[in-house]
Amino acid sequence: MPIAFDNSYARELKGAYVPVAPQGWAAPDLVLLNTAWAAHLGLDTAYLQSPEGVATLSGHAAPEGAQPLAQAYAGHQFGSFNPQLGDGRAYLMGEVVAPDGTRHDIHLKGAGRTPFARGGDGRAVLGPVLREYLVSEAMAALGIPTTRALAACTTGDRVLRQHGLEPGAVLARTATSHLRVGTLQFFAARGQTDMVARVADYAIGRHDPDLAGTDGRYLAFLSRVGTRQARLVAQWMGVGFVHGVMNTDNCTLSGETIDYGPCAFMDSYDPATVFSSIDHGGRYAYGNQPGILLWNMSRLAEALLPLIDPDQDRAIALATETVERVQDDYRAAWLAVFARKLGFDGPCPEGLVDDLHRLLDGQDVDFTSFFRLLPEAITGTAAPLKALFKTGEGLEDWLAELTRALDKPDLAPDRMRAVNPVYIPRNHLVEHALEAASEYGDLNPFLSLLEHVQQPFTKREGSEAYAAPAPKDAGPVVTFCGT
Repeated sequence: MPIAFDNSYARELKGAYVPVAPQGWAAPDLVLLNTAWAAHLGLDTAYLQSPEGVATLSGHAAPEGAQPLAQAYAGHQFGSFNPQLGDGRAYLMGEVVAPDGTRHDIHLKGAGRTPFARGGDGRAVLGPVLREYLVSEAMAALGIPTTRALAACTTGDRVLRQHGLEPGAVLARTATSHLRVGTLQFFAARGQTDMVARVADYAIGRHDPDLAGTDGRYLAFLSRVGTRQARLVAQWMGVGFVHGVMNTDNCTLSGETIDYGPCAFMDSYDPATVFSSIDHGGRYAYGNQPGILLWNMSRLAEALLPLIDPDQDRAIALATETVERVQDDYRAAWLAVFARKLGFDGPCPEGLVDDLHRLLDGQDVDFTSFFRLLPEAITGTAAPLKALFKTGEGLEDWLAELTRALDKPDLAPDRMRAVNPVYIPRNHLVEHALEAASEYGDLNPFLSLLEHVQQPFTKREGSEAYAAPAPKDAGPVVTFCGT
């Protein structure tokens, strides 16, 4: 059965997009289909694997009912405002309504040039497409809000990138919407307050329908987005995830992680960790992500100011107060994330979490391994945990403090194991898997890694290599956005 597309964005937000036509590919082919997610969306997996389905997922052709469009948005990129970005190499095919009533965009990344391409070729290659597929599935398995990979397709031709000619590819992904802070900025920068209101009302209808039509809804919406983003970034911090490009055009109103370009998971704990090839100043380093969250929410507040109150001074005061509360929301969410990681069923002493980060800093401790060895350290021997540290100075005192603070020490180990992953997309494994797929056409390393990160909390016999830190001689990891 073909996909039953709806097109509410196209209907309700004329002026916020440009219609596009699929350009067609030499020989589109399905590489991966996320059958479990397709079934959740109520899609016919047999159809998706047919020639017509592959044509849809790859952007080779638009089926009946689809209205392909490139969304307009602006954005602050590394702090500098660009008034016109938009979907330069991607487009929205349409939306589907899942059996549970939730609405999801079907968006094709790497599907070709659009009027927003800004001189780019509009293409994607297999490595970055598989990276986004892998990492977004890992994030979903970790319980972190994210766009989802629906399918990865190749196009049958090759695309020039920094490593030479690589297989062309398209990622079909879904999201509860692709609305961004930059979507509102696009119209605010042009003084089109009526369009800012239309986009905001559309976003409220999709993500906060209880606010629809209410007085004060735009300020309340700012607060809701801030809370969602605060919780999201706190969850990133809990697993050592570094997004890499927290530009306002990559900051969703839904609170989902989006655009897995130069992203990676931190191995050794270091707040200065950066993986992006273009983030020379460390603006989007691991430890800077909470500050960038607040900066992005301030930009959202600026876009909404004319809607918050006709008196600009009062609007600024109300928005400032709301954004300042986002900082409190983040601190509360961050403490809650680490309380769970430490085995608490509720709040834990704030000093315990702060002391932990001071303890880890400068010790070259593998972040993921630390939390997986913590249950053993409080119930048996701390030797394996100590072996992670350069010196371990202060570790015993901190472990004693943790044990005293736990409400139910006997239940803590199982609580820890339930939220601290064994398997994450380890950078050296990711690079190996992508190289094998892109250069040699061997998907087996990728599929094996995908299988492990989709069940991150279940320890498997014989899978020690998937949980081990990178070899010391692995060298630094540098990631690229794929354009």
